[in-house]
Amino acid sequence: MSFAVKGKGLKARLPPAEGARTGLLVTALLLAFVSGCAALVYEVLWVKQLTLVVGADVYATTIGISAFFAGLALGNYVFGQRADLSERPLFLYGCLEAGVACCGLASTLLLFPAARWFVLVEEKAGLIAWVLPFALVSLPAFFMGGTLPVLVRTLTPSMGRLAHLGGRLYATNTAGAIAGCLLAPFFLIPTFGVRMSGLVAATLNLAAALMAFVLARNGKTRMTPIFATYGQRGQRNRLALVLYAVAGGLALGYEVTWSHAIVQWTNTRTFAFAVVLAVYLTGLVLGSACFSSAADRAVEPWAYFGLLISGAALCALLGIAVVGNWLGALQLKAATVIFTLTHVEALAIEARFIVAAIFFVLLPTFLLGAAFPFALRLSARESTPGRDSGAVIALNTAGGIAGTILTGFVLIPLLGVERSLGVLAICAAVIGLISVAQGKLVRQQLRWAVCVCAVAILATAVFLPSNHLANLLVASRGGRLLFHEPSAGGTVAIIEQPAGENRFRRLYIEGVSNSGDSLPSVRYMRLQALLPLIIHNGEPKSVLVIGFGTGITAGSLLRYPNLERRVCAELLPAVVRGSAFFNGNYGAGRNRQLEVRLRDGRHELLRNRESYDVITLEPPPPSASGVVNLYSSDFYELAARRLNRNGLFAQWLPLSTQKNEETRSLVRSFLDAFPYVTLWTTELHEMLLVGSREPIELDLARIDTRFIQPTVSTALREVGINSSAALLSTYVTDRAGLQRYVGNTPPTTDDRPRIEYGAWVSPGDIGKTLSLMIEERSALSLHNTDELFTAAMNAERDVLLNFYQAGLYALAHDQLRWQEIMTVILRRAPTNPYYRWSVSLTATKSVQSSEGMSGPTPNNRK
Repeated sequence: MSFAVKGKGLKARLPPAEGARTGLLVTALLLAFVSGCAALVYEVLWVKQLTLVVGADVYATTIGISAFFAGLALGNYVFGQRADLSERPLFLYGCLEAGVACCGLASTLLLFPAARWFVLVEEKAGLIAWVLPFALVSLPAFFMGGTLPVLVRTLTPSMGRLAHLGGRLYATNTAGAIAGCLLAPFFLIPTFGVRMSGLVAATLNLAAALMAFVLARNGKTRMTPIFATYGQRGQRNRLALVLYAVAGGLALGYEVTWSHAIVQWTNTRTFAFAVVLAVYLTGLVLGSACFSSAADRAVEPWAYFGLLISGAALCALLGIAVVGNWLGALQLKAATVIFTLTHVEALAIEARFIVAAIFFVLLPTFLLGAAFPFALRLSARESTPGRDSGAVIALNTAGGIAGTILTGFVLIPLLGVERSLGVLAICAAVIGLISVAQGKLVRQQLRWAVCVCAVAILATAVFLPSNHLANLLVASRGGRLLFHEPSAGGTVAIIEQPAGENRFRRLYIEGVSNSGDSLPSVRYMRLQALLPLIIHNGEPKSVLVIGFGTGITAGSLLRYPNLERRVCAELLPAVVRGSAFFNGNYGAGRNRQLEVRLRDGRHELLRNRESYDVITLEPPPPSASGVVNLYSSDFYELAARRLNRNGLFAQWLPLSTQKNEETRSLVRSFLDAFPYVTLWTTELHEMLLVGSREPIELDLARIDTRFIQPTVSTALREVGINSSAALLSTYVTDRAGLQRYVGNTPPTTDDRPRIEYGAWVSPGDIGKTLSLMIEERSALSLHNTDELFTAAMNAERDVLLNFYQAGLYALAHDQLRWQEIMTVILRRAPTNPYYRWSVSLTATKSVQSSEGMSGPTPNNRK
């Protein structure tokens, strides 16, 4: 085989047969790497696309992972047996890769329109609709699953080498998966979009197929089919398969619990998830690679297998038990060192994620990866390498499906993260004890080591507090815990925190801030609901709010009389239950005038053909993973079709959670969907885009009539909007001004989710974005007005813009100028509660740390 022996040095050192085997091994490892890389690119794309099909919630991730793993498991089993019967396993491998390329690309393209099909079928056939996304993901994964056992068969390992070579292939395939999971979010999707990224993955598959077909033409790669050596498995072989299948469920269970626990030390952005997954896979690679040779030489493989499984569980449990706020300090030190060396802020932020991921994930996954070659040693036979290696991987993958579903939908909602991890660890200890009981041990130390692990796991699981992570959150943020509830979609906590002389309550989901009831937050959320109702051209009767959060936006609808239908779409029931702890929402979570529908906002519009006079959005910031689905031009076009005549669509526009370029892209998407658009400022860090398919005509007489309604005026005066003039002073510009602001910036779409993959935001970015938007301010076109009202409105606007300038000085650590401007503002508006809120924060540091005068940190959603 000329490819294998190219180079004089290699020929001189190796006999021809050994050189050919070495070349074949190198080729197999390269193919395994490419295959793993393409597979993870597809998985990242499909999970992302499934949020568009079944809704941006936990079900999308679950159906994606379950379908992917189901296809892998079935492919491992079917093609593992087929590999042993093949004379040309490399040709079979090439066919599999070609199948992945065709089906993978087809699935990527078909998942875009699949949302409409899914909703249509679900309306008529219920659960049968889930077959559609399941099939689109599992079919290409079925061909992927066959690649690894076919490569194991291709190497035809000599007696005693199956565990070694199988472990190396597994490690290399997983290393390719690491490359794929980093390549997709950091380069492919931002550069090419989703569809083209699928094409890149398909190209990798086709390249691997072509290489396999070329090598398969060489007669030396032909092998003797294995027909008569299958026989019955021994009892211990079957036991090893069962135990490793359970271990697969535990491993994915750990991953689910980590995804809930680790976010408060990382971030909600896609990049953070990619880094954590890469570290997870790195542990598997290192463990499998380091122990692949030892597994073949081990005299007591059962004991080592049990020790590795129980040791991984103990490390996973101790990681949660011993973590403290010192980890945040360590992350900060690592970020500081990296920034000092590189002066690249993105690398410094990634360093924080890596530190957290290494602490929680690396050691347990290293031990789990090390267990794979031992599982091969115990359950696979050299006489049937393809079938047996395929069965090991298939059952382990099937166990992973069960572990994902049980942990995410049963254990965590019932027990919480800490107790769930304890249950998983105890199950692992049982596996360790069963394993070490098999056969006679030459070294009793191994038996004692497993027993010590089991005792340590039991003790840690019993004594670990069930609210340990919540207590750490309170300790790091300050304040006191008011509400804590685990759920499949995320653990919800509400903490009361100080803000200078004031106190407010903040909503945390998975340890990440989402919103609060500080006065500035109440201000923008009330305007989010009431402003579009007040300026509406007709008589609004129905409103849809997407995102419940603190309930303040949805609750504000209760203050507007004559509404006949008030609907809110929210993912997490725990968020609605926790809303009782927030001030300013008028009991929205318990009021029967408000209908709360527990589902994803985009899916609500797809599923339900109802139309509304006003739709207002207040989701998490667009940079958070998956939330871009509610900021794309595709979504805006869908929402526009759900508006009645003269209907208004109001989009919350945060300024401090993404860079100016991403904000431009978001605004461009909005402009592409709505021909008539106005921009309003609702708070220093927030603006409001209001769009319509018909002209937005502002009539002062109508606005005055609506504003003076007692419940409406009271709600707005509480947040510093004391008159119609103050309300209209928040107007910034029209479509023409926004067109100038966005320039030639391309829009954010489902295929090109630019905002989600934008650069990291820094505290100074809000100043740039706010200044550029204010520069485009234009005169308000207002009917039935007079000079007196115009003067009053301009005076209110002047005070408001000065207040914003003071806020920017505070963010720039210029306390002196902040105090100078605030003194003037309070002389002109001494009783305005919005302005007085910031004055109560007596130091610049307090100003910056409060919700009222600083934008969200990179670790905050809102």
